[in-house]
Amino acid sequence: MMQITDLKEEQKTPPLLRLGFRPFFLSGAIFGVFAILLWVLMYRGVISLSPLGGGYWWHIHEMIFGFGCAIVAGFLLTAVQNWTGMRGVQGTTLLLLFLLWLAGRIALLTPEIFGNILVTILDLSFLPAVAYVLAKPILAIKQYRNLFFVPLLTLFTLANLEMHLAVYNHSFSIIYSAYAGLMLMTFLMSVMAGRVAPMFTANGTKTTKVTPIAWLDIAANGSLAVLMISLLLEPVVGFSATFFGALLIIAGCFQTLRWLRWRPWITLQVPLLWSLHASMKFISVGLILLGIAYLIPTVPTNHIWHLLTVGGMGGLILAMISRVSLGHTGRNLVPPKTMTIAYIAISLAAVVRAFGPWFMPEKTMMFIDISATLWMLAFIIFIAFYGPMLMTARKDGRPG
Repeated sequence: MMQITDLKEEQKTPPLLRLGFRPFFLSGAIFGVFAILLWVLMYRGVISLSPLGGGYWWHIHEMIFGFGCAIVAGFLLTAVQNWTGMRGVQGTTLLLLFLLWLAGRIALLTPEIFGNILVTILDLSFLPAVAYVLAKPILAIKQYRNLFFVPLLTLFTLANLEMHLAVYNHSFSIIYSAYAGLMLMTFLMSVMAGRVAPMFTANGTKTTKVTPIAWLDIAANGSLAVLMISLLLEPVVGFSATFFGALLIIAGCFQTLRWLRWRPWITLQVPLLWSLHASMKFISVGLILLGIAYLIPTVPTNHIWHLLTVGGMGGLILAMISRVSLGHTGRNLVPPKTMTIAYIAISLAAVVRAFGPWFMPEKTMMFIDISATLWMLAFIIFIAFYGPMLMTARKDGRPG
């Protein structure tokens, strides 16, 4: 009877607002294309815009806190339903959360309309609102294990606040606050991959699930947590390139060891799996190379960071949203064949962006154009094939 009632009530709600992944995955992907296109046009001088903090600040901020955090919000607001057994946020509440996120994106591009302070308030309001909505059902059933994500969203808000403060006060660093946000994202990706990668790999390849090693998970995630905290505390304690570089290498080694235990080589025939493993490899390699770059100044850190942003964050997001969207729209876990092109494109985008300008600095703009095109191609493919799924009711008739 409850399911029948739920279905009748749900039919009154547009499909796009029936669960968190729907509006945030679709809009996040669309914004990911828009933001990269706009950044390239600004970088080339084709268009002239004055977003809050300037074009460079806007590009870094929006890829982490605009694009990345939209996907994080969609994932968490959907996962909490599985964790708690309680109906996930939908309808008006979900619409208000989405509009708050959208208002932040518009306001950051047009600070002359809203004023800098209101722009900052709007942008900083989104993640606390998501944390509040996320915490309610978790606290209601006292499932404190998954409450972990609420303080994590608080830390994201703190990193975002530091980025905004850097606009008003030069005591805060745009670079280190942005890297704190990225390291938080890397930490979250590491935690979530540790939870799902062994299970997804076993189910998708019909093999035995790898048993996690507690100390390895703690070391892999803990080293990232220390990196993240050191960046958040940079305005107070300063920054040591030697310490940071050494810890990056250690973190990358732990990530590599854990990744090898997941047996990525058995996933090569399953695009939904190898795309996930490829993104985790970008993270481990990116961490190690970044560590070397901070210890050897001739290695360009600004390019190597893109192994984490494009290959790690972008790749894992594409792999996860294409899988989660299938499962939660009542479809078999078999993506459209064209998604293989998207997975390859995002991987190539990371390689081109990180290594092209490193070895051929005189061709930097060309490599940025190629990488941006590949990034946009990957997410346009997702939008084209998954947009209709996300805007229509589940195929199996269940709520969601």
